[in-house]
Amino acid sequence: MNKSIPIPVGIFDSGYGGLTILEKIREWLPQYDYLYLGDNARTPYGTRSFEVVYQFTRQCVQYLFNAGCPLVILACNTASAKALRTIQQRDLPRIDPARRVLGIIRPTVEAVDRLSRTKHIGIFGTPGTIVSQSYKMEIEKLFPDVTLVSEACPMWVPLVENNEYNSPGADYFVKQHVDRLLARDSQIDTILLGCTHYPLLTDKIKQFLPRGITVFPQGEQVADRLKDYLQRHSEIEELLTQGRRCRFLTTESVSKFSEMASLFLKQPVEAVKRVVIG
Repeated sequence: MNKSIPIPVGIFDSGYGGLTILEKIREWLPQYDYLYLGDNARTPYGTRSFEVVYQFTRQCVQYLFNAGCPLVILACNTASAKALRTIQQRDLPRIDPARRVLGIIRPTVEAVDRLSRTKHIGIFGTPGTIVSQSYKMEIEKLFPDVTLVSEACPMWVPLVENNEYNSPGADYFVKQHVDRLLARDSQIDTILLGCTHYPLLTDKIKQFLPRGITVFPQGEQVADRLKDYLQRHSEIEELLTQGRRCRFLTTESVSKFSEMASLFLKQPVEAVKRVVIG
């Protein structure tokens, strides 16, 4: 095998939020090469049907496979909720049974039981993720004694993508949803951020929470579970090159992606290429 040719971990998101997952994965596993694909031209996925999200996600996964990725992470809650299982069960056996596609909902859920003392957990998410009830189903499967209360926050992604997440104008929309969630269950002691954009709102969310409530973004848990996965699946780990390289693909304009990605990653983002998918 020619190790000078990158064989990266593929990271896919419908937009920019998956960059918060990529950031944590690279902190925990900096040695590998990564290829990030943002389907920014067709975002948002959250308002689309299951069939359309599946179709778009499958196309992007296939693109990353064709680019040499043996493993693809769906760093998108909507794609994980609406497309992951079908891709794993229907498409992978046909495309290449040796390749893997993983989501971010299951790794997130696996941590909630040890985080919560009261076993009452809240979740903020996009309308699409909340309506899918994916978190509810996973939690009921793994931890039937946990009570989950969900709150859809349709304005939070626009706040982040318009760089308004730290502005006074964001206070109203954040406080509104925090108050609604806590009003439905006063025993909540842990809140999951069920959207990859929401880590940028963490400080704002904490302003309106009582003491003692833990805010739990997904990135570190996803990175931790990926590290464990690669330790357990040497047949995948041995394929990956370790050049510490990271490249970015977008279906939108390169300049717009670079600007937004720099906002999420808090550093200049280069090595971006525009691609056409679908």
